[in-house]
Amino acid sequence: MTVLEEWIDAVCLELGIDRDDVDRDLILDLAREVAHGVARPGAPLTAYLLGLAVGRGTPARDGAARLTAMAEGWKPGPGSQDS
Repeated sequence: MTVLEEWIDAVCLELGIDRDDVDRDLILDLAREVAHGVARPGAPLTAYLLGLAVGRGTPARDGAARLTAMAEGWKPGPGSQDS
C-alpha cells in the first residue's frame, strides 16, 4: 500500500467516510486540470467545492466532468492576476 492510500484510508476512517465512495483518480485528474489550466491554488479549492456539491447531491463524476471542461477551456478575464 502506498503512503497516499494509507492517508486516504486514515482520513476516511477519521471522517466516517466509506472508502468505496472515494474516487482518488477522479479527484487527482480534476486537480491536475485546474492546476494547469487555471491556477495551482485552484486545485484544492476546486476539489473542496466539488465535495460540497457532492454532499448536496451532485454526482461526483458529473460534477468533475463539468469542472474539468471548465478548466480546460478557462480564459481569464482582462486584468486578472494569478493568486
